[in-house]
Amino acid sequence: MTNSQQPKISLVTGASSGIGQAIARALAAEGHIVVITARRQERLTAMDAGNVVVMAGDLTDSAFQEQVVHTVFDTYGRCDHLFNCAGSIETGPIESIDIDKMSAMIRLNVEATFRLTYLVLKRFKAQGFGHVINLSSVMGTKVRPTAGAYAATKFAMEALSEALRLELAGTPLKISCIEPGLVMTELHKDWAVHPKESMGIHEPLTVDDIVGTVKFILQQPEHVRIPKLMILPGHHQI
Repeated sequence: MTNSQQPKISLVTGASSGIGQAIARALAAEGHIVVITARRQERLTAMDAGNVVVMAGDLTDSAFQEQVVHTVFDTYGRCDHLFNCAGSIETGPIESIDIDKMSAMIRLNVEATFRLTYLVLKRFKAQGFGHVINLSSVMGTKVRPTAGAYAATKFAMEALSEALRLELAGTPLKISCIEPGLVMTELHKDWAVHPKESMGIHEPLTVDDIVGTVKFILQQPEHVRIPKLMILPGHHQI
C-alpha cells in the first residue's frame, strides 16, 4: 500500500483546458505531483510548477502513451490516480457532419482512452492500489439527435468502467465515472448556438463544480466505491 505521508501521484489527460486543466490545478494546489498531458505545449507550460510535470503529445499515438506511462512509473515508482479527461466533440446532421473529425473524436475518446486505461491498470494491479476517474457525460446515459457518435463514445466509456469495476471488485483498485451535464468550457466554443441557449440552461456548471465532485470522490474511505456520479445544472431537463 502507498505511504499516506508521500505526495499522491496523479496523471491527468486533457489538461490544457477545461475540466482537465481545473482538476490538474486543484490537485497540484493540494500537493499532488501532477503529470499533465495534452497536445498544446504552450497551454501546459503555462501551468508548469515544481510539482507539475508537463508531457505534451498526441494521446492517439501509442508510442507517446507508452512514454507517458513509463515516465510516471519509472520516475516515481508508482501512480495513485489516472484522470481520463482528454476528449473532443463532433456533432451534426447527416448532411453536414464532418466524418473525418467524427472519426478522430472516436479515436481519442474511445481508442486512446481505453488503451491508456489498460496500460495504467496493469501497473495499478502490480502495485496493489490505484484509482481511475473517467470524465464521462450525461450523454453517456442518453442520446440526442445529431449527437449519436459523441454519445456512443461516452456510452463506451461507461461500459468499460462498469466492466472494470466488476473485474476489480474485491481489490483495492477503484473505478469512477463522473457524468456532468453542461459545463462552461471551450468544448462548444465553435458552435453557432451554444447549448445553454438551445437547452435553456441559464446557469451551466463551472469547472469548479466538477473539481468539487472529484474531491468528494477522492475523500471517500478506502472501502467505499463510487462507480458513477452525475452532476447537472439546475435547469437541465433533457
